[in-house]
Amino acid sequence: MDTIMDRKETAPVNNSEQDIQTLQRIVMGMKDGLATVLRGKQYDGARDVYEALGYEDNPTFDNYYTQYKRQDIAKAIINKPISATWRGPLIITEADDDEETPLEKEWLALEDRLKLKGKLIQLDKWTGLGHYGVLFMGLSDTKTRAELINPVESISGVELLYVKPLSEFDAKVNTWEMDITNERYGLPLTYKITITAPSTHTTENLVVHYSRVIHVAEGLMADSITGEPRLEVVFNRLKDLEKLVGGSAEMFWRGARPGYHGEVSPETQMTEEEKGKLKEQLDEYEHNLRRFLVSSGVSVKSLATQVADPSNHVDVQIQMISAVTGIPKRILTGSERGELASSQDATNWLENIQQRRDEFAEPIIVRPFVDRLIEYGVLPAPVDKYMVDWEDLWSTSDKDKAAVGAVRATALASYAGSPYAMDIMPPSVFLKYILNMSDDDITQIEEMRKEAQLEEEKEAASQEEEALAMELTAKEVEDKAKEGM
Repeated sequence: MDTIMDRKETAPVNNSEQDIQTLQRIVMGMKDGLATVLRGKQYDGARDVYEALGYEDNPTFDNYYTQYKRQDIAKAIINKPISATWRGPLIITEADDDEETPLEKEWLALEDRLKLKGKLIQLDKWTGLGHYGVLFMGLSDTKTRAELINPVESISGVELLYVKPLSEFDAKVNTWEMDITNERYGLPLTYKITITAPSTHTTENLVVHYSRVIHVAEGLMADSITGEPRLEVVFNRLKDLEKLVGGSAEMFWRGARPGYHGEVSPETQMTEEEKGKLKEQLDEYEHNLRRFLVSSGVSVKSLATQVADPSNHVDVQIQMISAVTGIPKRILTGSERGELASSQDATNWLENIQQRRDEFAEPIIVRPFVDRLIEYGVLPAPVDKYMVDWEDLWSTSDKDKAAVGAVRATALASYAGSPYAMDIMPPSVFLKYILNMSDDDITQIEEMRKEAQLEEEKEAASQEEEALAMELTAKEVEDKAKEGM
């Protein structure tokens, strides 16, 4: 079975492409090599902190992916910002009115058929785990695998059959644009994409033109195609956490239960049979089959337990991770312990997520994908321009609304129950400054109160008329009775 460590590059390249790839590898290798040499060195190289602490000199995609799969905090670092970013439906809108445009209709149909938002979330994850991720678009303009190397023609009637989010491991650059007069000079021309069948785990390599791929990278520095893995900057801290958490568990396992020291009296002469029976008792005690010892001439004393609380040390690592990732500590760990995160933490978190939407998710992932679909005729062109409609991050949840409603109801009951409250503070002032209601809300409440008063007055008038009518009827009956007498 093909694995991440076993897969090799086999795609042929021509001499000029091979030269530039070799040069790029040399330059990147020099940068990585220099960074590796300088990394963790102290006292003119006499001390190698990385080696002493067991850190990876040059982590790879394999390291990041394994860390994500096996460590809770690593998974939270990747998943929590992505979950918050893509919260709610992903809607493409074209106008402010309620009339549905062709672009909006086709997007909704495409989203429903291919579950596009879920695919874009996967792409976001792969991008964060490596230096880049790609979205391979399966279009109906090709009939054979060999045709995937051809560019997509901008023609109408092309159908999007599928999309496949892939990591840098499964989508490697195969050839580069070498024409110095081309605007894409130095960028990927084709990719070697590896598709793995989930049922059989067999793989198939495809050579795909860049026009069939959306290339996504975050935190670009050295070039325009490779970004920074999101776990790279905190990788050492993640390893420290493993030492602390795993070490504390091992420490408890070995140290929580006391060890025992046996002292044999000098006068005691034990036979081999007695030694064997004592050893058997000790083995049974160690493996929890026996809770008492019977010995002759041997005194058994328990040793002091040695268990330390690692929480302060773990907290330091979590704070460092929180500082560099921008994820508040309580959100990162998910351990609210019955407390809500501070309002400042919540505000900062939502501001970071909004910034992530504005500067990464929308311009780097969503719009290039939608623009490409419009260019190929998969989606109809907008009349003017389209907008990406995200869910409001600051909208109040049902739970929060209920909590706010309960507090307001309590305050209102206290206000209404005080006979002098309205003399001190008029109702409109109470609603605005105590219950924090907007002017529109107060106006609506006043209108509703007036309408209710009118209804009450009408109801009272109607009841008064009915009572008067009944009195007249009763009087008429009484008068007729007197006339009959």
